[in-house]
Amino acid sequence: MRLSTKCRYGLRAMIDLALFSGRSHVALRDIADRQQISLKYLEQDFSILKRAGLVRSVKGAQGGYLLARPANEIHVDEVIRILEGDLNLIDPPKGDEPPIRAFLYTGIWNDLNGDVARVLHSETLAELAEEYAGTVSGGSMYYL
Repeated sequence: MRLSTKCRYGLRAMIDLALFSGRSHVALRDIADRQQISLKYLEQDFSILKRAGLVRSVKGAQGGYLLARPANEIHVDEVIRILEGDLNLIDPPKGDEPPIRAFLYTGIWNDLNGDVARVLHSETLAELAEEYAGTVSGGSMYYL
């Protein structure tokens, strides 16, 4: 499984938003600059994230984005599902495939799908932002 660039950039931007939106909205240009991501790329991601209800926008020249819910209520799997779609590495058999396909699905692939889902659901944006902020020495003040 390889996550798309859209998904990887979107998750980086959401963690950045969790770090910097504690007191007010954050301009998308600032996120793009800090994360070295194309502004046009982020505009597309944030349009999707806004429609899904994970972020909300503030209009105007000094506008930007805020998380729609507290960062500790947004799990990584939710962001990835919105931007990437289904997280399953292997889809379940439909019944008309060779029996070994069903055997492998129940013996390996289903467990692997569950493990991926559990790992991605076990982390929130707040946890990742806090862990990241702890690795940055001497920089900006972060707000969660």
